[in-house]
Amino acid sequence: MKNIGLIVMREFKERVYKKSFIITTILMPLMMVLLSVAPTLIMMFAKGEERNITVIDHSGVIASQLTSDEEVAFTLSEDGDLQEALKRSLADENFGVLYIGRSIIENPSDIQLYTNASSSAIVEEKIADMVEGAIERERLKAYNLENLQEILDEVKADVNLSIYRNDDDALASSSSLFAGIVGMILGFVLYFFLVIYGSIVMSSIIEEKNSRILEVLVSTVRPFEMMMGKILGVALVAATQILVWGVLLIVMSGVVLPAVMPAELVANIEAVQGGADLTAMAASGIDTEMVTDLASLLDTAYITRIVVLLLLFMVGGFLLYAAMYAAVGASVDEAQDAQQLTTPITVPIILAFIVTTLVMNDPNSSVVFWFSMIPFTSPIVMMARIPSGIPAWEIVTSLVLLYATFVVMVWLAGKVYRVGIFMHGKKPTLKELYRWMKY
Repeated sequence: MKNIGLIVMREFKERVYKKSFIITTILMPLMMVLLSVAPTLIMMFAKGEERNITVIDHSGVIASQLTSDEEVAFTLSEDGDLQEALKRSLADENFGVLYIGRSIIENPSDIQLYTNASSSAIVEEKIADMVEGAIERERLKAYNLENLQEILDEVKADVNLSIYRNDDDALASSSSLFAGIVGMILGFVLYFFLVIYGSIVMSSIIEEKNSRILEVLVSTVRPFEMMMGKILGVALVAATQILVWGVLLIVMSGVVLPAVMPAELVANIEAVQGGADLTAMAASGIDTEMVTDLASLLDTAYITRIVVLLLLFMVGGFLLYAAMYAAVGASVDEAQDAQQLTTPITVPIILAFIVTTLVMNDPNSSVVFWFSMIPFTSPIVMMARIPSGIPAWEIVTSLVLLYATFVVMVWLAGKVYRVGIFMHGKKPTLKELYRWMKY
């Protein structure tokens, strides 16, 4: 254990004391926040120029219902001649011409848009929506109902569904959308750590093997001790990074966000956390779904639980995969030679990430459940399920299977490692690796 501890600290210090690690650990949460809000900011500020469209309306009822805005400006053609309008539009460098046929009410396809430049999907959808609305209004007029628009406004209903989780002790508000989004983020984090840090272990071993450092080290430590030291050292680095991010997230949810939010919104969030009646809040015009999501985000106990479980599954998953990556790194001389051997390792990780997309639809489906129990996919899939509020026994069972499989995998990887570090000049096949395990 003393030798393993020395190797663990050497691997840990070599990576954590680098400026790149410190900068990445601090900037990564900020980058994730920026990436999450970037699409919204781009849509807000990246507005295109106004597009002038000449409208030829042979129906006589649609053009008057087309509304101009900052993106589209409609101009009704006086003569109604399509060819002349196309020539004039091209000469004036307008966006194009919208032709509406006489039978547009009976035949909604009797409409064409002629553009003088590359079209825009947003503009096309906006025009189609306005024309569809105009056609529907004209069709309703045929029923000769008085005050039709007032009737439609009165019967229109906006359902605000209040969702509760029926726990053993009490009813708790919940949001499946928020849980699904958090689960996808956690699944991606686990996917990122397993692939990136697993590759770091493999690359480090290949580098030291080529420089013949390993042959010197094994004169004082056993190959198994050296492999375990490397795996645990890099695992400690990954755990440190997640722990730092977790502390930042807890501070942000417990201190920063409540300080910058409006007092009224914070009061509503505290009311939801205290078990307030969502039905009464919805009746008063409060968006209960948004408040419920924010209540979970600002719940430090909930965030702390997520961070602890993330650490447990990240460490277990990394130890499992790092043992396999270490065996591959000891078996080859070049990183290019490792691609064939790492394919069976990366396939379960990619498959697990794909299954996380099913979690948002149904976190308790049989496919998702079994993938969250299989040790090679459970770290990613189970972390995607946890925000949905799954039973504790499933989490415990998954963790026990994961760590038990890690022990077996380390034992097998150690057999490959002790043979592979002395092999040079030959790329082993999967059949040879299996034979090494039997030595």
